[in-house]
Parts: sequence; C-alpha cells; structure tokens
Amino acid sequence: MIFVPLPFVVALLLVILLVRMVRQNDWAEQEKRPFLLLIGAYTLQSIIIGIRWGYDVLDILPVQPVVAALIAALAWISFRNLAAERQTSLLRFWPHILPSLLIVALLIFWRDPVGPAVTATFLGYGSALLWLARNGPDALVSSRLDGALLSYRSLVITGLALIASSIADIAISLDLEQSGGIHSGAIVAVGNVITLLILGTAASIASGSQSLGAPTSEAAMPPAASEEDDAIARALESLMQSRQIYRDPELNLGRIARKMNLPARRVSVAVNRVHGVSVSQYVNDFRIRAACEALVTTDEPVTRLMFDCGFISKSNFNREFLRVAGTNPTEFRRRGNRKPEASDTRPTLFVSR
Repeated sequence: MIFVPLPFVVALLLVILLVRMVRQNDWAEQEKRPFLLLIGAYTLQSIIIGIRWGYDVLDILPVQPVVAALIAALAWISFRNLAAERQTSLLRFWPHILPSLLIVALLIFWRDPVGPAVTATFLGYGSALLWLARNGPDALVSSRLDGALLSYRSLVITGLALIASSIADIAISLDLEQSGGIHSGAIVAVGNVITLLILGTAASIASGSQSLGAPTSEAAMPPAASEEDDAIARALESLMQSRQIYRDPELNLGRIARKMNLPARRVSVAVNRVHGVSVSQYVNDFRIRAACEALVTTDEPVTRLMFDCGFISKSNFNREFLRVAGTNPTEFRRRGNRKPEASDTRPTLFVSR
C-alpha cells in the first residue's frame, strides 16, 4: 500500500482551489493576486510538511520557517490590499519580504533565534490583521458587497489562526524543554495541516471565489447620526434609486465612495449611523427588494433574477434573501408575497407576510 501523508492531501485540495481561481481569470483582478500567491504559499508549505513529517526528510526543514514567514506577510498584504480604496502594484509591499530574508540570514549565521523570530512574525501579523478588522466588514472597501461579510470573517479567521500558530510554536518550545520534544511532531503536523486548510479556504472566500453562506449578526448600536450623516445617507439612497448602481455585481464600497466624491470611511460611518447596518447589508437590501419585486411580477428564473439584481454567488443571494424577506426565493414566489411598497424607501423596512 502506498503511504500518502495527510499534508499531501491538503496540498492537493489547495492546488484544486488554486487551479479553479486561475481558470476564473482571478489573476487579471489586481485585488485577487495576493490571495493567489497566498494559496500557492499554503500549498508549498503543506508539501514541505508532508515531506518532513511523512518521510522524515530533515534536509527540507530549513525551508519551512522561511515559507512560514512569507505566508504571514502575504496574509497581511492580501487583506490590506483588499482594504485599499485604489489598487496599486504589489511592489509597494516589498518591505514585507524582510521577515523571510531575516529568517534566511538567521539560518545561515545564527539558528537559535529562528523559532522565536517566526513566532514573533506570526504574532505581529496576526495582531495587525485583527486590528484591521476593528472597523467591521466596511474596512474591506475593495471587496464585492455581496460577499463583504464573508471576506471580513475570513480576515478575522486568518488573524486568529496566525496568532494560534504562534501559540502552538510556544507550546512546541515548552515541550522541547520539558519532554525533549515527544509531542512536537504531532503538534506541528496536525496543527499545520488544519491551519493551512482553514487558511486556504479563508483566502479563497476573501478573494471572492466561493462563500460559506453563514447568517449575519448585528453590531452594537452606533452613535447618533449627525446632519451630515443624514445628508450622505439621502444622497446615497438617491444614487441607489435613480441609477440602480446596486445591480453592478462588482460594486464595492470604494466604487460607491468615488461616485459620491467622499472617503469610503465617511460613507460607511454615515450608513452605519443612519441605518444601523454595514454598507454591504444596505446595498444587498436594495438588491433583495428588486429580486422580490421581480419574483412577484415576472416569471424569470431565480438564477437570472439573482444576476440581474447584482449577486454572483447563489449562497450569498439565498442568505441575504432569508435575512431580508424571511424565506427563500422559491417559497416567496409560491406564496405570492406582496412586493415592497413604493413609499417604503428604506430597504431595511421590508417585511414579508
């Protein structure tokens, strides 16, 4: 019987994911390129782990911390790039190659601090990702709005996973000191395999290739809206109704902000204070209202309506439809639910019966 280490299976799954993204021409979209590189790095690391712990090849061991440091940096670059209003060349992130170069230098000249250096790298980038997540889903201004919540959750998952990896490294160091490393192999192999699979899925979700379809949760009550917030909210609502920009499947917060000649953060704050939701929820409410109207006034297939209203992912559409209408599209049409009243200008007020 041929022995195939579990990390190789994970690597195969990641390769399939990567091929799928390449075939979807994701490399042509600048905000997705870092995620492709990140998943590629996850795949390489999984192969390295399989060779090291599956076949006990020690010669490949020095490559592992170098790739690990590169993964942490690429994770930060990927989500930071998604949080930028205007996409620029990845070359501007060149300083983040330095941690990997530092690991290479330590491997050549002084190997003792390699472990602590990798741990510090993971802890630093993990903390930076969680800090980036402090502003909620609207922080990812270049993320498509039909999947912004899932991209945000992927951001949080990645940050927590990097921190968890740093904690695992500390546990390995303690195990080496107390028991001579009896449990280290199991901790490294199992921990890294699980982490890489989770991170690969999270990266794919954040880049917009697939979705989890999880329910949403409301944030804490925002501060009271100012007159300026009300004015911005009215201007945005007018833009939605007159030009129906919500039908653009590639719409994101950055594009909305540019159409309004305002900073993305200012638009996000106004929507949150006036409507009590994120921009992605606000826009998706308009999309679902349009879908509801089409469901009761036309015989168009649900999938076609989904695309016409601005959704790309069926799972995202079904999740948002359930949140707004309280049921699924097919059941909504079967029941013949009333369409939203014309005077009901706030999308979050829609109630099905």
